[in-house]
Formats: sequence, structure tokens, C-alpha cells
Amino acid sequence: MTGKVALLTGFEPYGGRGVNPAFEVMRRLDGIAIGDVKVAGRPLPVSYEALNGKIDELLEELDPALIVSVGLWPGEPMIRLERIAVNVADFEIPDNDGLVVSDATIQGNAQTAFTTTLPLRAIEAALLSAGIPNRVSNTAGTFLCNATMFGFLQALAARGRAVPCGFVHVPYLPSQVAEMLRKTKQERRLEREQRADIASMSLETMTAAVRTVLEISLRPA
Repeated sequence: MTGKVALLTGFEPYGGRGVNPAFEVMRRLDGIAIGDVKVAGRPLPVSYEALNGKIDELLEELDPALIVSVGLWPGEPMIRLERIAVNVADFEIPDNDGLVVSDATIQGNAQTAFTTTLPLRAIEAALLSAGIPNRVSNTAGTFLCNATMFGFLQALAARGRAVPCGFVHVPYLPSQVAEMLRKTKQERRLEREQRADIASMSLETMTAAVRTVLEISLRPA
């Protein structure tokens, strides 16, 4: 791809869910221009074994000037800006290959953790000014979102590339929460599992938030 490129990744659906808002945000922003930079949206497989190969493939294909990855954090009420990725894989659910990894090191010869190179506080302030709730988070979990953030930062470090790179978590879509409530009501599980705090956010708001992340991250330091 010619010209400057910002890589935006989003995971495919997983965990029995028919839709992943991270994938939908990525798809909406694919191909837009921010100044002289084109956004290249790329899906990521929910596969631990395929992930590192996909990271290397995307870096070779695009040589991006910015990398922002997006994933779903179920139950999160707002946009979540991840600060740290750790060299740990410890799954609560299987990936889409049926693999469950427990108490594992992602890369044996790598450092314990990497810190995002996105300007988190500037992004946080811009989102709040736009009326979009968000927070800086100190854990990206230990599933594939963390592995993706760690993998990109590790790959960039190994290549000696100083590229802004980080991870953003998004909430459920309202339609997903509505479907969960419909099923629990239909299956007579609503009283047992009912919660008033199953949070969601519109796709439009999520997309605007991630676009802001891209815009702020592409500003000259």
C-alpha cells in the first residue's frame, strides 16, 4: 500500500456471539482518510495460534505509521483506553479454535510487559470534551486482546520501529444486551441473572470514539 497508513484492527465474533462491535467499528472506519493518512481496517482471528503470524503479516503488508486495535470487553460501561499489555495468556473461555490457554507466557524471550505508545491522556481529554465516557485502564486482561497489544508492541520493538501503538476496548452494542435479556427472560433465568448494570453503547458513539483515538494519535508530538 502506498502512502502513510494507520492500521486499525478489530476481532471477529467469538464466544458464541453473532456480532463483535470491535469488528463493526473497524469496518466502518476502513478506508477513511485522516489528513494524508489512510486507515486500513483489518480483521483479526480469535485464534491464539494464528495471532502472531497475523501480526507479522500486517506489519509486512502495511508498514503502518499508527496501530490501534479494538476489542470487546463484556460489561464495560465506557470506552476503555489500555495502558499495559502483559506477557501472560490465561483464558476464561476458549478461542474460536476451542483452545484454552492457562498460566502461559506469550513469548518466552520477551519482557514482562509493554506500555502503550498512544497519547492516552490527550485521547481521554478529547473524548470527554466530545461527551464520550472513557477511562484509562491498567489491565487489558489475559485473553486475545492483551495478546494482540503485547504482540504488536513486541514486534515493533524487535524491528526498532517507534510507531504509536495501543489498544481500545469497547462495550456491548445495545442490541446485544437486548438479546441477552430476551433469552434470559424466555428461559426463565431473568430473576436469577438479572442485572441493572449490563452496559452498552451505540455503534455510532464507539465509531466516533475510535476515530478520535486515530486523529489524536496522528497529531505531531
